[in-house]
Amino acid sequence: MTAEPSPGPPPSRPGPSAESRERVPRLLEVMRCVGSGPDPRTALDRIRETAAALTGARYAAIGVAAEDGEGPADFGRHGTGQGQHGTGHGRHGTGQGQHGTDILRHGTDERDDHRTGPAEHPSAPGSLGVPIRVRGEVLGTLCLGDKRGGEPFDEEDLVLARVLAAEAGIAIGNARLYEAARQRERWIDGSVAVTTALLSGDDTDDALQVVAEQARRLSGAAAGVVLLPVDGGGLEIAAVSAPRPPETLGTVVPPSSGIATELLAGRSVRVDDAATDPRLADGLARAYGPVLLLPLCSDGRVLGGLVMARARGERPFTRAERDLADGFAAQAALALMVAEAQRDRERLAVLEDRDRIARDLHDLVIQRLFATGMLLEDAQREAAVAEVGDGVGRAVDGLDVTIQEIRSAVFALRQPAEEPSGLRTRVRREIAMAAVPLGFTPAHRWVGPVDSAVGETTGKNLIAALREALSNAFRHAGASRIEVVVDATVTLPDGRPGVRLTVADDGVGLRAGGRRSGLRNLERRAESLGGASWTGPGIGPDGAGTTVVWEAPY
Repeated sequence: MTAEPSPGPPPSRPGPSAESRERVPRLLEVMRCVGSGPDPRTALDRIRETAAALTGARYAAIGVAAEDGEGPADFGRHGTGQGQHGTGHGRHGTGQGQHGTDILRHGTDERDDHRTGPAEHPSAPGSLGVPIRVRGEVLGTLCLGDKRGGEPFDEEDLVLARVLAAEAGIAIGNARLYEAARQRERWIDGSVAVTTALLSGDDTDDALQVVAEQARRLSGAAAGVVLLPVDGGGLEIAAVSAPRPPETLGTVVPPSSGIATELLAGRSVRVDDAATDPRLADGLARAYGPVLLLPLCSDGRVLGGLVMARARGERPFTRAERDLADGFAAQAALALMVAEAQRDRERLAVLEDRDRIARDLHDLVIQRLFATGMLLEDAQREAAVAEVGDGVGRAVDGLDVTIQEIRSAVFALRQPAEEPSGLRTRVRREIAMAAVPLGFTPAHRWVGPVDSAVGETTGKNLIAALREALSNAFRHAGASRIEVVVDATVTLPDGRPGVRLTVADDGVGLRAGGRRSGLRNLERRAESLGGASWTGPGIGPDGAGTTVVWEAPY
């Protein structure tokens, strides 16, 4: 029987080469750089440099597609060499590279499998391309080319490239998650600001301006616009936020416009270039590039529209930005509906209070004045002295006039607020509404053909300015006397005819450091029409109080 040979030590396996051991610290340094912060640019620069240094490539590049596949790719290079010619797609995207999974090593005809590689893989001889994956999806490519010495890339180079491509994917994925979280946080903060403005009880136009400003700021747009429905099916520009607001406030987009039809139907519209889209026929829209138009919908009801317009040449809105803007618009619409219901309740309370005041005036004050007049008439007949009889007669006549004035006030208080009327009647109505909280009726007078000369757009903005000025006088001035003048014979500084509204009080005046949002709103409203607004001394002793002046062309 033959004896079996005694087992010996297992054959030794070749350990990592000295060159491989030298590469490990560089790889660890790249991993540390990737995990050091949310900005991927530094990490990707380090990955390109490290890839070129460890593989001996004279050229290294990383191409990354836009996150939603709709925007341009980000393409960065390190070094120079003939490998550039194979990756000259620049910023044109990764094409079909999003779906490729193989590794190409041109010049050696070697592949991981037999499928067609990504479009961004290098095509120059002696080059290597490795896909970059972000959460399992190929969104880019790490390209290496022109290895020193003219040698092809070997298996060890391929392993290093795969490791570095994986680190690039981690850096890109982390950066996108961080940026998405920051964007969501900004949009949520903007929604809170809009909700607060709409429910704070301030002027509605001021709150809509906040909506336009937040939409513009959050979306990185050149202009933010809020549209509200008007009678007849169109949409009126109710608020504009832009570095230089155009004179479009109050402009109505007709129902025949395709954009108005889409928004009123509750559908969003995305325009990549306003200058070429046939749906945007307005000359003003031609000044912008990408435009996003969203309906303000709540509970199936379209309350208006929100427009975000970027400058010419800017990138289109991405899918993520559209989703965030949709949520913002929905929140703004809900706050708008709640604010509208709140204003309806306040309006109902005012109307009930007016009805109570009218009833008291009619049932109590007029009856007492009438009884007093009858007593005075009896006293007049029994007066023995002629002078006394004449004085009592004058008092009776004064009481009759007072009774007629009170009856006119009762009639005005009971007038329906929705009754269509001219500018004079609308001004009287605003003054009568303000008289309830003020405790007195502001004096008012007219100059010139107010009803016939002032156009509808200017008249509507004048009423809003009057409402704002009277509201400020009630809330902040503590006035005991207010005078309102509407002058339709004004000539503006540029020579155009216009109308001027003056609201003067004898209150405390403008407080230093106080809020100026209402006055700024008046200025914006006037400037949007080509006019102006300013303040001056009041009508109290020594100029006490405030005078608000608002003027605009017809």
